[in-house]
Amino acid sequence: MKRKQLVQNLGWCLWIAAIVVIAAVHAVHLRADFPNYSPWMDYSKYTDEGWYGKAAIEHYVLGSWYVRGDFNPSVALPVLPALEWIVFHFTGVSLVGARLLVLAAFALNLVLAYGIVRTQASRWIALLAPSLLAVNAFLYAFSRLAILEMLLILFLLASWLLALRLPKTVNEVSRIALLSAIGLLLCLMVWSKTTAIFVAPSTLLLIWHAYGYRFRAGCKAIFVTLLAAVLPWSAYYLLCVRPHYAFDYHYLFAANEWVQPPTLMGRLAAFWYALHGSLWIDPWLCLLALFLIALSVVFFRAIWKNPVFTASLLAIAGYIFFIGWHNNMQPRYYQVIAFPVVFIVALSLDTLLLTKHADGITGKLRLPLAIACIGVAAISSVRNLNEVVYWTGHPQYSWISAATQITRYIDEHPNGNRLLLSISGDNITLVTHLPAICDDFGTWDLPLRIHHYQPGWYAAWNELDPGTLQDLHTQYSLEQVAVFHAFDDPDRNQLVLYKLHPLPPNQQHYDEAFEEAGNAGR
Repeated sequence: MKRKQLVQNLGWCLWIAAIVVIAAVHAVHLRADFPNYSPWMDYSKYTDEGWYGKAAIEHYVLGSWYVRGDFNPSVALPVLPALEWIVFHFTGVSLVGARLLVLAAFALNLVLAYGIVRTQASRWIALLAPSLLAVNAFLYAFSRLAILEMLLILFLLASWLLALRLPKTVNEVSRIALLSAIGLLLCLMVWSKTTAIFVAPSTLLLIWHAYGYRFRAGCKAIFVTLLAAVLPWSAYYLLCVRPHYAFDYHYLFAANEWVQPPTLMGRLAAFWYALHGSLWIDPWLCLLALFLIALSVVFFRAIWKNPVFTASLLAIAGYIFFIGWHNNMQPRYYQVIAFPVVFIVALSLDTLLLTKHADGITGKLRLPLAIACIGVAAISSVRNLNEVVYWTGHPQYSWISAATQITRYIDEHPNGNRLLLSISGDNITLVTHLPAICDDFGTWDLPLRIHHYQPGWYAAWNELDPGTLQDLHTQYSLEQVAVFHAFDDPDRNQLVLYKLHPLPPNQQHYDEAFEEAGNAGR
């Protein structure tokens, strides 16, 4: 008996070690490009690492976290830059430091995923969940970018785990403390990424479950939780944002507005594409989850009483609704969906394997069906792991090279102000510390920004935007001086560098109208 227990414990240790090793592989070649020629074309690799850590980056590079008139998303999303500010204190402004921070969040998410599933299922099923997540090639690619989603997931899963502990908390004071902690996590979710409001109901559902779906008790608990979430958010907004940065705060939402379909069929098509986009996570895994959900409706409906299963469905539905409503199917959004999808697969497999009487599935059919589903999950994992191993063994550094070469060229060919104007400027600042402002987004119109900051250089991807060119021609003429290759998208694989030559004063079109527009956004 002791020998069997020893072998079993050794097996658990080896399994955990394998997960740790695979997770550690994510940190290898951390300066490398987002995998080129992958199935996921996402604009975050060009801009988001610099944009959303901007406050921390600029604090150390320029001496001020806030760049007036520029794109300042940190006003609405302070969590990532606050954490990067701490990291950069030790590492200096560093792409690797920023990415390691997000990878640490990913590692914690694996631990939380185990903890959540373990509350509902056996140990090996609980280990299956982080295993499927760790080997997933989609998550490998995006967890290596210093972007927002992993922090949102971190606070979401932490709120789930605390909510699942509520039924075991008998002391009322302890329950209120736990509910308050959950509320604070919801607030941190929104401060990490405002789209968190679309998955927050899943946490509230778990709280309601903890109170036995009793209306009065559940509503009281949810009220305490929401109060704990709203109070710090309101204090931050009313004391900090509204008096000083309200225009920057609201500009974040205006900048993220996308053209909406004009017809009902167009709107329905947007939601269909949002649902279909889930296949980016992994077609095998998503179709397996869909099959198990359909199977559960007919043969093991008891799983719908499982709080993690229903919370996962609600989180998936909420975020797919956001993507369809937003009408912008960026692959990075689906990171948030990947974790609930894995929870559904793991819990459904646990039900198939351990439930003796699954609403009509006989023992002879149930076991082969479970084994077949495990086989699909295994094939999916092998395919994903193969991609991860390939990308780890074949890193490319085209973006780092382009950013470094641009900075070197600017330093070797002085042209007035060293400041760069570019939509990818904040990413370049993160890599090389070259000062930059954004040409596409900002609370001031571009003519006012270039008049105020007087950049000496401009970098555009592949082609000049006619509107941007018109704005630049109010005060500058452009001279193309170099082309740098980066990434794989044929529409954005050449970063073209231009010198900005100020026009003679009598030829400049900057006037007081621009100044008035800028004053409105101060």
